[in-house]
Formats: sequence, structure tokens, C-alpha cells
Amino acid sequence: MQVKEVMTRGAECVGPDCTIEDAAHKMRDLDVGPLPVCDHDRLAGMITDRDIVVRVLAEGRDPKATRVRDAMSEGVSYCFEDDDVAEAARQMKEKQIRRLVVLNRDKRMVGIVSLGDLAVETGDKRLSGETLQRVSEPAHA
Repeated sequence: MQVKEVMTRGAECVGPDCTIEDAAHKMRDLDVGPLPVCDHDRLAGMITDRDIVVRVLAEGRDPKATRVRDAMSEGVSYCFEDDDVAEAARQMKEKQIRRLVVLNRDKRMVGIVSLGDLAVETGDKRLSGETLQRVSEPAHA
């Protein structure tokens, strides 16, 4: 089964020059914790609710003035829409992450695949169970 068969399509991005306040409003409106950061239709990073708390609020920075680019994580893990779901699960296990941005072969974002997508859409309890177990293990220093 390919990732495109189980992923969530139409995932929204936020731009790197948007304010943290704008990103937080979008997270609230979409009811999500992570938002991909796209610069001219290209994946540039990821901003999470945790990034906002740790890198902006805890540092006393103004969310109305701080830009997404100043708090986002770069080097985002991704998979391709035509990858096998086992490859997406392998990446999630290896990197201990619960979601992957999905790109087409032109490297344009087409969706997000989550651990929940793997569990519900594939019906493969072994795959989703192993992935959840590995993602949930404490990170090794």
C-alpha cells in the first residue's frame, strides 16, 4: 500500500515570514499541533506548539513580532506519496516521530501521514503497533 492511499490530503502550511501569533491562530483554527512551513510551495521546516512555547514564550519573545523562521525546526523528515507505508513507518520508528510530511516527486507538499493514518487506514495492527511502540520509547542520548 502506498502512502498516498492513507495520508491526509490538503494539509496547510504557514509561511516563514508569518508571525508566531498567526501560526498559533492557524493551529487553533485547524486543531493541530504541528504546521509545515512552506516557502514558495517548498517545504522549509516545521513549527509546533512546543516550538512556540519553548523557543518563543519561554524566552520572553513577542509572538506578534517573532517570525516563524526564528522558531521553526529545519531539516524536516518527509516521505514521498508513492513510498510504501512500511517505509513511512520505518522512518517514524527510526526518528521517533508521529507524522511525516508527504511530498510528490517534484518535492511539493501533498499531505501529511500520521501514526493514526497508519493505524486506521492500513488495518495492519502489527505495523501500527510496532511503530507506536518505537516512537514512544525514550530517546537515547
